[in-house]
Amino acid sequence: MNECQVHAVILAGGSGSRLWPLSRQHLPKQFLSLDGDASLLQTTINRLSPVIRAKDVLIVTQEAHAKGEAYHALLPYQTLFEPVARNTAPAIALAAAYLMADGTDPIMVVLPADHIIKNEVRFREHLNIAINAAEDGKLITFGIQPTRPDTGFGYVKAHRGDTPDIYAVERFTEKPDGVTAEQFLKEGGYYWNSGMFVWRASVILAEIRQHLPAVDKVIQTIITESRSAGTFQQAVEKYFPAMPSISIDYGVLEKSSRVSLVPCDIGWNDVGSWQAVHEIANKDANGNALQGNVIAVDCRNSLIRSEKRLVAAIGVEDLCIIETADAVLVSKSDQTQRVREVVDVLHQRGSTEHVYHAKVNRPWGSYTVLEEDRDGFKIKRIEVVPGGRLSLQSHKRRSEHWVVVSGTATVTNGEEVITVHKNQSTYIPIGSKHRLENHGSEPLHIVEIQVGDYLGEDDIQRFEDNYGR
Repeated sequence: MNECQVHAVILAGGSGSRLWPLSRQHLPKQFLSLDGDASLLQTTINRLSPVIRAKDVLIVTQEAHAKGEAYHALLPYQTLFEPVARNTAPAIALAAAYLMADGTDPIMVVLPADHIIKNEVRFREHLNIAINAAEDGKLITFGIQPTRPDTGFGYVKAHRGDTPDIYAVERFTEKPDGVTAEQFLKEGGYYWNSGMFVWRASVILAEIRQHLPAVDKVIQTIITESRSAGTFQQAVEKYFPAMPSISIDYGVLEKSSRVSLVPCDIGWNDVGSWQAVHEIANKDANGNALQGNVIAVDCRNSLIRSEKRLVAAIGVEDLCIIETADAVLVSKSDQTQRVREVVDVLHQRGSTEHVYHAKVNRPWGSYTVLEEDRDGFKIKRIEVVPGGRLSLQSHKRRSEHWVVVSGTATVTNGEEVITVHKNQSTYIPIGSKHRLENHGSEPLHIVEIQVGDYLGEDDIQRFEDNYGR
């Protein structure tokens, strides 16, 4: 089979709340590194080579990620943006329709962006087996041999079929209770549902048409619109919100007669909790996984991670301690699945610690909140990369004072365009149209002081923007 007929579809739209406080709504775990330099997304793409080339990777993600903090991570790849989250079935249907738009019918390798696989050689061996099976019209799911009665995964019952390494699927089971999970392990023949799939684009679209007609109806409208007016992405933005929210497992795979399973032993982990991060991390003689500026005295079986400050722990056992610039999480290792409860409380409070990091990446650079007083001021450090250009914008409820600490700023302020050098400052009144640019070859750093009765990031009106926001 020609290599260009195989495309990877990477699902990267999740919010990543289970790994708070490292993961935030606007920069979730798939765009972050848990161990080493590469993000989980980049690691997912890298392990596909040489089976699938980078140019044949399609990433389906939220529009907010693509135009916000994940802008540079997504830039090298083909992308489709979901204007709203609608679970995996609509995302996969969208990708299949997009890949068939040029008249081809490729094999789709569908992968979550945030899984860890330790044995990448064996993964690629299984991937080639699945691709060959998908050529014959099968819907392939990767089944992971369970190592414990985990209630956080769906299970697939399967048995050996006529073809080696391709098992016949008997049934799917949603996340079971503990007793049922233990029974599955005793009985044997059950696999964790990994969420990794391989199939031909036309085959999965036909199954969606049969089992999810409401999804198919929206897809057909998008296809028709994209052929007659505008681009495929513009049609998606217009019609995708009408999609029902449903998973591909529940909506299609549990009902289809085409599903087969490739059993895998590849060192797989979906990194669904801090306890899972501890399991896959390198540990010292006492079972501790220590990352960053950490001192652990007489500690055992703990994950302690520092992003900024020194974290010192004495005599603790079976804990996860995660420090970032603006939040600290302390949890018993077996309770880290409950991190979502903290995120829910933050949402109810109207807080932002689950939405943004203290340092927020932007297509033009980044900003870091240094201090915020609820009585009316906020101080930020802003970095603008060479050639970076913020949007032409205004604010209704705050003024801004800018002090250049390094580099040279080009500032639009109303009808005036001025150059502000190091150790100089300028003032942006409420309501003034303004823009900050870096025409130099070095990064521009400024300190911004906001003053007003409301300092939220949504107090912004954009008039021009290089990044389509």
